[in-house]
Amino acid sequence: MQVDLNADVAESADDLALLDVVTSANVCCGAYAGGIDLMLAACTRAVERGVTIGAQVGYADPEGFGRRPLEVDSEELIESLREQIDLLAEIADASGGHVAYVKPHGALYNTVVSDERQAGAVVEAVAPYGLVLLGLPHAASLRLARADGLPVVREGFADRAYRPDGTLVPRSEPGAVHDDPASAVAQAVRLAAEVDSLCVHGDSPGALDLARAVRAGLEDAGHTVRSFA
Repeated sequence: MQVDLNADVAESADDLALLDVVTSANVCCGAYAGGIDLMLAACTRAVERGVTIGAQVGYADPEGFGRRPLEVDSEELIESLREQIDLLAEIADASGGHVAYVKPHGALYNTVVSDERQAGAVVEAVAPYGLVLLGLPHAASLRLARADGLPVVREGFADRAYRPDGTLVPRSEPGAVHDDPASAVAQAVRLAAEVDSLCVHGDSPGALDLARAVRAGLEDAGHTVRSFA
């Protein structure tokens, strides 16, 4: 009955208030949004509030906010992801914290559910650090990480719609994002028995109120909301 609540932060200054609610922070590492100042602000606030810091890594695609599927050479992807992790690790250390996990963002997150090559590249990028890797429970990335001896965390989404096969409904389709707190709470409570961590997105409509509602709903259902790390 314990579950982590995470959020994507440092994509804009507007999402930092979520650090008052969540237990883990997926800090954008600047490849698709944000930047060093936001990373520093997020890490500092996370340390002050006892929130676990994670590296949210993604395609180097600020024009598409990292949400456009890309065919990236494996070595190029590995190098880019390691650069992102290293940058956040340096900033987190300067803030008195440390990076505890890695979570792919956007299109990369969805790609490594089934794309063995890119999933392997993500695992190879993370392996030298020994960090926890987040992903959908059935993702190829988690399977390969386990085989490589890396710790993994199964993640669910309070504010995203799912397909019958357990993948996320693309954002281009109607109803892909739940902006109604009651719907998000109901989904979070249902998923809490199946995953280790639940995500709310910092750029969703009414994200702060939604995150507060989800946390309260989980606690009302008897779950202890606590970081996995």
